[in-house]
Amino acid sequence: MTATTASSPRETVLDRIGIPHSLRWGFVAVLLFMTGNGTESNFITPHIESVLDSTTGTVSTIISMYGVSVLVGSYLSGALADLWGPRRVMQLGAAVWVVFELLFLLSLSVGSMPLVFLTYFLRGFGYPLFAFAFLVWVNIVTPVQRNGTAVGWFYVMFTGGLPTLGSLFALGMIPAFGGGTGGETAAMIGSIALVIVGFLLAQFGVSDPHGDRRVAPAGTPASQVLTAGLRLSVRRPKIFMGFVVRLINTAPQYGMFIILPGVIADELGWGQGRWLTMTVLVYATNILVNALFGAVGDWWGWRRTVQWFGVFGSSVGLLAWWYVPQLVPAGSTWGFWVSVAAGCVFGCLLAGFVPMGAIMPRLAPDFKGAAMAMYTTAAGGAAFLGSAVVSVVLALGLGNVGVVWAFVLLYALAFVLMYFLDVSQHDDSQEAEVTGTAATDTAGKPVVAATDVAAGPEAEAGPATRPSGR
Repeated sequence: MTATTASSPRETVLDRIGIPHSLRWGFVAVLLFMTGNGTESNFITPHIESVLDSTTGTVSTIISMYGVSVLVGSYLSGALADLWGPRRVMQLGAAVWVVFELLFLLSLSVGSMPLVFLTYFLRGFGYPLFAFAFLVWVNIVTPVQRNGTAVGWFYVMFTGGLPTLGSLFALGMIPAFGGGTGGETAAMIGSIALVIVGFLLAQFGVSDPHGDRRVAPAGTPASQVLTAGLRLSVRRPKIFMGFVVRLINTAPQYGMFIILPGVIADELGWGQGRWLTMTVLVYATNILVNALFGAVGDWWGWRRTVQWFGVFGSSVGLLAWWYVPQLVPAGSTWGFWVSVAAGCVFGCLLAGFVPMGAIMPRLAPDFKGAAMAMYTTAAGGAAFLGSAVVSVVLALGLGNVGVVWAFVLLYALAFVLMYFLDVSQHDDSQEAEVTGTAATDTAGKPVVAATDVAAGPEAEAGPATRPSGR
């Protein structure tokens, strides 16, 4: 992918802090879109249970299949952006989200479990197509030396919406419309407005021409672009190991979204409002320390930071978030705030996984695009793994505590895999990728990586390069 190192002659303050000026409204658009998408994240399970009079196990299966569509959509976002250009993929993602959200709400209103299952599954393709296609666009426009910073800003907006501001939006909307399922339905209707405004802002506020162009080299077969990441994972096992670690990274987050609302709000008597408040604070903590753990990784080592802060630290934080609320007096104000503090430990140490975004492309420096496609796929697939663990463990009759310990065991697997993922942190200043237009060196001269020169049918083409970022 093209990323020019030369500074723009009209560089702005936003450019200097890592936000490409031409894409500035796109970042805000992602924040609004993901706020709308994240509105339901902390009440959707009990909402479906209440409206359809179903069990947690049944609903967790619905959420698991939603995770499958998010996983596939995350992979397709990069591949389709290569083929069509990012803007067209974002348009598709917004259309899918709005249409199937409306149909999902209609399905709930008529009480049809099969239609709820189908419409929620199809809606899952929407947000990764929109958000991760914009991430491709960011990488095209941003100068090489600021790629990591720009992607960091992308994740501030992404995580700021899902679940942080989304939960805050729900916290205000639900009581304003009468509370209960009625207020929750109103919050989801309001979320559609946020998504539409986010899309319109991206569509009409971002005029950068790179978003309308095919990213992959002209003449590259679509089949090669669509399968490059998968083929790389087969040929290089460490890429697959990195994929598994990133998949495990945020899986417990999505699993806790399923089991904790009922525990915190109902079983322990703190109510839905306090559960949403807890969520906002836990993930606000995560946003605040993302950049810090990136710096820790650069200083102490990427692998060690992920292994000890990300994997081991998150497992300890997860246990604290589960057990502390059980140990304090149920319903007490001070017990709630102690429980919030325990959750914030998890939110903070979850940021220890940030350097995985730097490790993945270093595992395959000659095929960075395909490597980062697998990273992004894992980021989307974590929703599936998290909900699938809940479904399987509850089906086995092991209860919520079994779910928590299943995630701890997954973290143990990730801890072992990290021993195999040590990479060099030296900057290869002469390394460049070409995917459509020549990259340039510090002198502005074209640089062509040998691995990108088509030598025949074995030449690789992969989804657009995504730089380091969580």
